[in-house]
Amino acid sequence: MVDNRYATALVIGSVLSLLAAVYLSVAVGTHHWYQYSSAPGAHNGSNASALRDDAVDNDFDEKIFSETFYHFNGTMGLWWWCILVPSESHGFKESEPKFKSQCKHFTLPQQFLPKYKHPGNRSSDEDLLRTYLWRCQFLLPLVSLALVFLSGLIGVCACLCRSFKPTLAVGVIHLLAALCSLGSVCCFLAGVDLLEKHAGPQRRVDSSLGWSLYLALISFPLQMMAAALFLWAARSHRKNYTRMIAYRVA
Repeated sequence: MVDNRYATALVIGSVLSLLAAVYLSVAVGTHHWYQYSSAPGAHNGSNASALRDDAVDNDFDEKIFSETFYHFNGTMGLWWWCILVPSESHGFKESEPKFKSQCKHFTLPQQFLPKYKHPGNRSSDEDLLRTYLWRCQFLLPLVSLALVFLSGLIGVCACLCRSFKPTLAVGVIHLLAALCSLGSVCCFLAGVDLLEKHAGPQRRVDSSLGWSLYLALISFPLQMMAAALFLWAARSHRKNYTRMIAYRVA
């Protein structure tokens, strides 16, 4: 038999785990982790148009990639980045042009490209810190989601077998998943900060955190609370079960 307190803790922990998985999945699939807001008039000129075409049509180049965000209002995520460009019916020189969002995704090989101390200059030395920060920022949330899925399978098997013992493993797995979610956010912010320092100061560009990053950040405490509930239920139930066995033997 499972005490009602432990059953309630398991239900609440499962709901929190599901919410965290949904929030993290939405965060991974969207591109609003970081956003740049350029000053009025930054879109004007043929240089801006050529820069936009190079960023969208050509292969990934970190220097062009960073300069594109400095000239356009752009948003960046783990797998996508978008910029606001004038629509085809409006030119760059109009006073109030209409803009549309133009997005491009990072391919899997691009996620593993090395980063250099001088962005865009492949003859310079490789910046190992930025390279591994970039790789960890998109691998860690996938690992976190995989761990949550694994814990769900263990929980289903535990229910089918009518065993409470796997609950401890479920709590530990959720704790690891929470650390991966937090690590992804930290790696992303550290990588963006280092890229801005290498690319040089941009006086006409304002940057801010996007709602996708906040969703990933919210998933961390949700997973931590779920882990705490699972660990508490497993430990308390074990103590209670041990006392019941000792009482029966006595």
